Amino acid sequence: MFTVTLITNPAMILDPALVRALRDAMGGGEAVWLDRNGAAEFAVPKLPKSLTEIHESLSAEGVDMIAQPSAGRRKKLLLADMDSTMIQQECIDELAAAAGIGPQVSEITARAMNGELDFDGALKARVALLKGLPERVIGDVLAARITMMPGGATLVATMKAHGAYAALVSGGFTAFTEAVATKLGFDEHRANTLHIENGELTGTVAEPILGRAAKVAALDDLSARLKITDADVLAIGDGANDLGMLTRAHLGVAVHAKPVVQAEAPHAINHGDLTALLFAQGYAKAEFVIR
Repeated sequence: MFTVTLITNPAMILDPALVRALRDAMGGGEAVWLDRNGAAEFAVPKLPKSLTEIHESLSAEGVDMIAQPSAGRRKKLLLADMDSTMIQQECIDELAAAAGIGPQVSEITARAMNGELDFDGALKARVALLKGLPERVIGDVLAARITMMPGGATLVATMKAHGAYAALVSGGFTAFTEAVATKLGFDEHRANTLHIENGELTGTVAEPILGRAAKVAALDDLSARLKITDADVLAIGDGANDLGMLTRAHLGVAVHAKPVVQAEAPHAINHGDLTALLFAQGYAKAEFVIR
């Protein structure tokens, strides 16, 4: 048995007629409304071969669809990317903007996240451009430029309230993940470490660099520690360096992601906020731990 979940942006209304029409076309059971305005689901005995076309049609209407096996939907581990996933910015781009080299660095970031450049090399190249930037700028950027992605704190709090473990795994920097993990309630965080000497960035980063392979390694390490399997994992991210963990986790979701990531990830959320990932697990809005 499979479950099809339909979700809209919180500012929109999910049309009951659309839900009924899709349910009938797919031979589904009675629709269950997880949120009377924005999320509904129904069970189907099998998924149609035209799932991709259905997904594209719904997306054009501002509706996200997650179709997955019904069993084991509530996950025990949340493995989340940070930049452009749990926060609305790319931290290295914000540091570069503060240093007056924003366009030069953001162009490299965009290409790396879309899989056009080697992640490790692109990260080293961008960090090198930040040489001499005062360490205090990190705190300034955190205070003035970094904002949380809507629904993120509620996602973490709700999953943790139901026994899940939450880990922030970023190709960014520990100077940012520490603050974001604390603010959003993550149990732990992993990222790269910027080298700093005499109060300034040296233009280098500690190795080995936490990239695509390291995110998969984190999934393996945490799963072993928690005594769970890939079937128990929700992994979310937006960049090409997230694809390893997204394709391994049984609920791997590209969140407002780059085109190459959407093309390869098992699932995608393009319209809803991060609470869409709770609806995908079968949580009703009444069960949310709002933060």
